Amino acid sequence: MRPPPSDVAFSPSVKAVQTRLGSRPAYARMESGAGWQTRVTPELADFIGAQTSLFLATASAAGQPYIQHRGGPPGFLQVLDDRTLAFADFAGNRQYISLGNLAENPRAQLFLMDYAQRQRIKIWGQARVIEDDPALLARFTVPGYKARAERVIQMDVAAWDANCPQHIPQRLEAADVAAALTERDRRIRNLEAELDRLRTAGDRAGRP
Repeated sequence: MRPPPSDVAFSPSVKAVQTRLGSRPAYARMESGAGWQTRVTPELADFIGAQTSLFLATASAAGQPYIQHRGGPPGFLQVLDDRTLAFADFAGNRQYISLGNLAENPRAQLFLMDYAQRQRIKIWGQARVIEDDPALLARFTVPGYKARAERVIQMDVAAWDANCPQHIPQRLEAADVAAALTERDRRIRNLEAELDRLRTAGDRAGRP
């Protein structure tokens, strides 16, 4: 029998802890049903396309973990097909820890957080660094963006899961707040202009 996709995270040790703390029956039912998904759905693709930030988790061959933040304009993380994601690796601080880890251990995870909508997505898979594909790199080049894409990191999706919004603080993007404030100020100006027009019309109507 093929193991459930969630086994990418639920190791025997994890399942033992779930059993001890009482959550294993619920997750066993999940595994016997639809379980975690292994393909990118249209809904997940929409979520991915809107992201401007992600966390990439890798580990060395010795198991030393490392989490790196990567960001860019919407679309820097793309769906290549329903089993493959990729993102532009823009020039950074040149430590290359993630690249070194992937060179000896391809297992990786992406953690996507949308604070405004209080949503989070975890994606497990195997990743590789692509530096010799000009056509693919061109696909991730963003005209006018201040950073240069040096390479592409491509990930084959093994499984993904969406968490509940519990304990996620709601935070808004500065650009979204600025747009909302601009729209508020525009409406205030329009309302003030309409109020002035009504006052002027009332004054004229009250004249003998």
